[in-house]
Amino acid sequence: MSSRARASATLAGLVLAVLVAGCADPAADRVSLVGATQPPASPPQPSATLLLPRPSPSSSPVRHPFPLATSLTEPMATGAPLPATGRPRFFVSARTPLVHFPGSSKTGVFTPVPPAVHDAGTGAFIANIPLPPGISSSWQLVAAARDNRTFAIAGWTEPKNPEIRFFLVRLGADGRPGKPVAITQTDPDDLRVVQDLALSADGTRLAYATPLIGGGAKISVLDVATGRRRDWKTMTHPMLDSLSWAPDGRSLAYVLGRRAIASLDLTRLAADPDRTTYQIIKNATGATPIESLAHTPDGSALIYASGHTVERVPVTGGPAQVLAHPELPHDASLTLRFTVDGTGEHLLYTHEWRAYQVGLADGAVTSVPITVDERPGEGDSPRAAW
Repeated sequence: MSSRARASATLAGLVLAVLVAGCADPAADRVSLVGATQPPASPPQPSATLLLPRPSPSSSPVRHPFPLATSLTEPMATGAPLPATGRPRFFVSARTPLVHFPGSSKTGVFTPVPPAVHDAGTGAFIANIPLPPGISSSWQLVAAARDNRTFAIAGWTEPKNPEIRFFLVRLGADGRPGKPVAITQTDPDDLRVVQDLALSADGTRLAYATPLIGGGAKISVLDVATGRRRDWKTMTHPMLDSLSWAPDGRSLAYVLGRRAIASLDLTRLAADPDRTTYQIIKNATGATPIESLAHTPDGSALIYASGHTVERVPVTGGPAQVLAHPELPHDASLTLRFTVDGTGEHLLYTHEWRAYQVGLADGAVTSVPITVDERPGEGDSPRAAW
């Protein structure tokens, strides 16, 4: 196995180990529907195999180490949205730390890498984003507010006891990053694996999704100023991702196991967390997986990827409309992970160190190289947001 392949396997192993740790209980959730039935069972997918010790009959079920957080009484984000600035001028890239296996060693040596700011028109490197104390490298998650200046980034602590932490950074008019602001949580959480994050339109709330040890998954809403948090869990799915804030900050859309688009009412979560339900907006078509979500600027519809096809569906459910079908290289993932700018007119995704930009009005696709000043071209292709 090559060093690059072993590096990817090492970073993916932590995700797999946590996701297979529990078994979900399909009867544990209450589900309300919006123009759709419950999501069908996921079709068989190619996956890695982990050889785990057979549990003894007397072993107790594994439980998540922390209770659900309730310190944030108002998870909604109802401030004035940060204004969109027209066509994006910048994008921010984030990647995982590099792993190198010296000789025939099975012990990886980690090399931290910083997130970076790029010119959206050319992909040219503008600046590295400084990291707050306690964070040694970027991780592969970054989210943008609508203004193309405010970004939330996931950072990685260190290899011996790795943990994901979050911080904010704001770009100047020239794209240069300001001083990073760490988000210090008041409630403990298990942040070895984070599946996605999203920044609210007003920049005051950060939502993130994590698997629960012992089964299920949760969505957390974090007040970026106080560090207080409100959690919601589901026991029917081990993976939630592709989070998107409604522009009014009162609900969150997300993807259930790549099989359905759902919505969580945050006003209900604030008032009655024990009885909060999710609503199914759209189920996947056949075996084609769903990934990525973005609300339209008026909040009336959701943009998403069904395989490599970009579509739009009303938040109330109903027929989908095809917006674009970019032709991806033959070695691309079966799904399309993208971000949409604040105007709702421009989509961005990455593949093999190139940033692809799709005009949602006409489906036109252009691409630029992603250039960095530290370890260019090494490791997996970065993810990006604008």
